[in-house]
Amino acid sequence: MTDTDDVYVSAQFVALEELCAAQGRDVDAARRSMLERRLPLPGYVRSDGAEMVPADLFALTDEAGGTDLLEAWFTAHWADPTTGKAEWNAYLSGQYVCLHSVTPATIQRKEYLTAAISAAANEPDTASAQWSERLHALIDELDALEPAFTAYDRLRFGGPTSRDTCVDAMRARFPRP
Repeated sequence: MTDTDDVYVSAQFVALEELCAAQGRDVDAARRSMLERRLPLPGYVRSDGAEMVPADLFALTDEAGGTDLLEAWFTAHWADPTTGKAEWNAYLSGQYVCLHSVTPATIQRKEYLTAAISAAANEPDTASAQWSERLHALIDELDALEPAFTAYDRLRFGGPTSRDTCVDAMRARFPRP
């Protein structure tokens, strides 16, 4: 990670040790839960070694009623158990850095929005004001869900991010009237 990446990550995330200290949680227990696949891994490791996690890392655990109940609670948000399990595994990877707040609802909403925005370019009424208004409402909603990302993200994910393709590129291709 570059110095610029570190600055971005420090603004968007919090060091695991700091979060645990602020919430009265045991940092070693949190790390064990991560290694046992009961909590997500850190989304980033800053160049100084700090494990960077979302500020709301423990919010889903609390909502689910504890770490032991988190997986069942999380996966139950998908009608298809296979999809729920795949999303759980993605969540645990720590690579869901594409959302300000990672919850089943925001994951599902992002999936819907990226699909709808991508499909919109092929709709027959792309020249209409109504279409443009609808497209930009979708883009604005996705924009609010997602952070800016780092150059490091583009490297580790192997290309452009959803912000690049569904927000920035679509706004450039279809500017507001």
